[in-house]
Amino acid sequence: MTDPEPLVADLLLDRHVTPEQEQPLTDALTALGYSPSVRVLPPRRAVEPLTWLILIALPLQAFLTTLGEKAAEDGYGLLQKAIRAIRRPAPALAPTPVPTPATAPPPVVLQDPATGLRVILEHDLPDEGYRQLLTIDLTQYRLGPLHYDQARGHWRSELDEAQLR
Repeated sequence: MTDPEPLVADLLLDRHVTPEQEQPLTDALTALGYSPSVRVLPPRRAVEPLTWLILIALPLQAFLTTLGEKAAEDGYGLLQKAIRAIRRPAPALAPTPVPTPATAPPPVVLQDPATGLRVILEHDLPDEGYRQLLTIDLTQYRLGPLHYDQARGHWRSELDEAQLR
């Protein structure tokens, strides 16, 4: 009998992501049965900054199913802890700023390579958001990105909602 092929998760990292930030994510993905492949983005000359520091490309529905199966195990908790620990790098010689949208910790983005659908995991995603994510039916979304609306208490895609209007 042959061993099943390992599941691959491609991590695309901004060059500012430190090894201390990367390692918990790769450990969590490994604990969930994925083989992380890490690439660092080259420096960019774009005017607008990246809105994320870490993009994880993997089959989303399979990943969420695995995450649900491992909810009581270490892999789920490791992923949650790693995402909550991500911080935007502070500019050199700058005092510690009051958090603003520009300095708030960036989200981790999950992207399905087959559909391009993205799920935004904010650093302050509540436990209820993680629980709902485990049971979400991704086939009902076409455009994305999905984000957890804390005021409404559920996952949504504003672009998909606008298209339905």
